[in-house]
Amino acid sequence: MIFAASPDFFPMNENDLDAVVRLEAEIQDFPWRHEHFRDSLQAGYSCWICSLGGQLVGFSVVMPVLNEAHLLNLGVGLGFQGRGLGGRLLQKAMQVVRQNGATDMFLEVRQSNERAADLYRNFGFRQIATRQAYYPAANGREDALIFKKELL
Repeated sequence: MIFAASPDFFPMNENDLDAVVRLEAEIQDFPWRHEHFRDSLQAGYSCWICSLGGQLVGFSVVMPVLNEAHLLNLGVGLGFQGRGLGGRLLQKAMQVVRQNGATDMFLEVRQSNERAADLYRNFGFRQIATRQAYYPAANGREDALIFKKELL
């Protein structure tokens, strides 16, 4: 995908949280709250925002655990989806955690979120398990697909 302006990536900070929470609420039926993002920042997780022309259009949150990394959240605003920004955010997240010593990355994705699952597969993630009834859903609970990628 070609952009008129190239996306910029910045470490997320406290000043970004209101905009990140608004974007998360726009794209998720069961969004993270302000305190989830704040706690991730305070814990020292790898949190990034993606900006296009000065506008926040996406974010990622990755929890490092020894030599592993766990992608906790990745989102792109509705008006910017389908432009390759999710892939760019994912690449940035993998690059940063790899530089900090992670050799594997894990993530969960809703079973119904085929678009996200396809994104992860396209970047070399492979499904290793299914976690039953992991996510809240409109009619109860939804399974999560567990993915892993070696970052070597």
